[in-house]
Amino acid sequence: MNTITKSIALATLIGVSGLAASTSINNNGRPIMNVYTNPNAPVKCTKSILINARPERIWAVLSNIDGWAIWQTDITKPKLNGPVQPGTTFDWKTGGAGIHSTLHTVEPNRSLGWTGKTFGMYAIHNWTLTEVAGGTQVAVDETMEGLLASLFKGSFNKNLASGMQHWLELLKTESEKQPSVQ
Repeated sequence: MNTITKSIALATLIGVSGLAASTSINNNGRPIMNVYTNPNAPVKCTKSILINARPERIWAVLSNIDGWAIWQTDITKPKLNGPVQPGTTFDWKTGGAGIHSTLHTVEPNRSLGWTGKTFGMYAIHNWTLTEVAGGTQVAVDETMEGLLASLFKGSFNKNLASGMQHWLELLKTESEKQPSVQ
């Protein structure tokens, strides 16, 4: 895998991620996060999936950062450096590159988000968990800014979209290993 491909793979998974089962909505209709994605960023993506599990189950999977590598095949060596709360950092690897991230939003069973910097890029990644009939709607939003994000925005946007979809599908598989929502 060449350097640009590794950077793209990394960019797909880095940064800020927020998991939110959000019933907390601001007056713009967006889940309440301490840091919002940037709608003007050159790289941005929003994806969602319906998971046949309660928000509590999905939260248990997503907020167990040290356990990500068990089910998220693109991640290795995740290490949370404290409790799951805003301001706590964690380190992880994807595509062979190390990433250092900081949690910005932690609302159990509703929202989780983090920011990160790598290769001169700044990323924000927010997840939202919303209980609906038949399970939980999980939404993920990510934006990336910086020189590489601007220079390679076409390929980064494409790879971010496929990477986020893959993460959602893996999360669905792991979360649905428990009994289904009745």
